[in-house]
Amino acid sequence: MAKILFVVTGSDHWTLADGTKHPSGYWAEEVVAPYQAFREAGHEIVVATPRGVLPTLDQGSLAPQFNGGQEGADRVAAGLTAMTELRSPVKVEDVDLDAYAAVFYPGGHGPMEDLAISAASGSLLVRTLDSGKPLGLVCHGPAALLSAARDDGSHAFAGYRITGFTNTEESQSGFAERARWLLQDRLVEVGAEFQEGTPWAPYVVVDRNLVTGQNPASAAPLAQELLKKLI
Repeated sequence: MAKILFVVTGSDHWTLADGTKHPSGYWAEEVVAPYQAFREAGHEIVVATPRGVLPTLDQGSLAPQFNGGQEGADRVAAGLTAMTELRSPVKVEDVDLDAYAAVFYPGGHGPMEDLAISAASGSLLVRTLDSGKPLGLVCHGPAALLSAARDDGSHAFAGYRITGFTNTEESQSGFAERARWLLQDRLVEVGAEFQEGTPWAPYVVVDRNLVTGQNPASAAPLAQELLKKLI
C-alpha cells in the first residue's frame, strides 16, 4: 500500500475581475473519482490544504446536470461523505514528500484563488517533479503550477506538455468574460506546451512523471494513469 497526497484548495471563493467573490472550492467529481480509484487499488489517502484549513465543496459540483443526473449526483455526494480524510487535512506547509508515493491536485475554481499563488504548494510541486514521483493535476488544479518557480526564477514546468480547463470550456461555462485571467493563457505564458481535447470530453496528457487532465470528466482516467505509474 502506498500513501498518496491530495492537495486540495482551501479557498471558498474565486475573485472575479469586478471584485465579486464567486462561491467556489473544490469540484466534487475530481476528488471522489480519483479517491475511489486509489482506495480500490489499496492505497492510503492524506489530504493537505494551505494552512490545514477545512476544504470547501463547490456546491454547484453536486448539481445533477454535472453528474449525469440525480443518481450520479447522489453517488458523488455519498462518496464525499465517505471520504473522512477531507475533515482532517494536514498543512501543505508541513508536508514531508518522502512520506508519499504520489501527489494529486483536484480542481474547482478554488485553486485559482489560493494554490496559484502559494509558495508552499509551488515548492512541493517542484520537489515532486524533481523526485520523479507521479504527479497529477486535473481541470483547474493545474493553476497550482503557476507558483512552481525555481530558485533561479525559471519555471519548473516550462517545456512540459500540459492540459487543463481550456479557454473554450471557461467561455462555455460563462466565466471567461468575468475572470481576471484564464488558466490556459497563464500556463502558456509560463512556457508550458498546452494541449487541448474536445470540450468536456475526457482528455489526459502524460509527460514524464506529470499527468494532467482537462476537465472533470478527465479525473477518473487521470487516476488510472497515475496508478500505472505506481506499479
